[in-house]
Amino acid sequence: MRSNDWGSWGQWPGPGQSRGGAPWGSGPPPWIAGLFGLAQQGGTRAPKVRRGDVRAAILDVLAVEPMNGYQIIQQIAERSGGAWKPSPGSVYPTVQQLEDEGLVEATEAEGRRTLRLSDAGREYVATHPEELAATWRVFDESPEQETHELKPVIGQVMAAVWQIIVSGNRQQQAEAAEILAETRRKLYGLLADGDPE
Repeated sequence: MRSNDWGSWGQWPGPGQSRGGAPWGSGPPPWIAGLFGLAQQGGTRAPKVRRGDVRAAILDVLAVEPMNGYQIIQQIAERSGGAWKPSPGSVYPTVQQLEDEGLVEATEAEGRRTLRLSDAGREYVATHPEELAATWRVFDESPEQETHELKPVIGQVMAAVWQIIVSGNRQQQAEAAEILAETRRKLYGLLADGDPE
């Protein structure tokens, strides 16, 4: 198995080995994966859900129609485009809290428990539209906003560099070094140009 000398980085191992002999996969070293978010599935990060969002989401989905606990979880996942699927361990205690507050009421029929908003719950939803809308806003970020996120792109570049390190021949490595040097010059050039007008 060939290792390659990349200057001050020293001798890099091939796939399946680390510098100390311990195995890792065919991807970049763990410190690169952690630094640029490659360890996260799909290279993307799910939007952060705030404390209290489960409560608001439950009220909002129940405002559409009565449903059971499982349907609430599925509806939240659907409304968030699959980015957020709260666990039963967070939904059911919150439902109980909403029942204690008198905002949600339950009915039993044929062994199935259906939840619906009470009169107080419907009034709460009607008077707190901004609070409920804010729960979903984090999942409505436009694709244009995501294109300016640098970390995923950096991670992808580092993954490509790693493949050149472990699999490329000397000519490919030399060309890769030139590409990276030119990219570095262009990035510093952006800073030298200052802010766009």
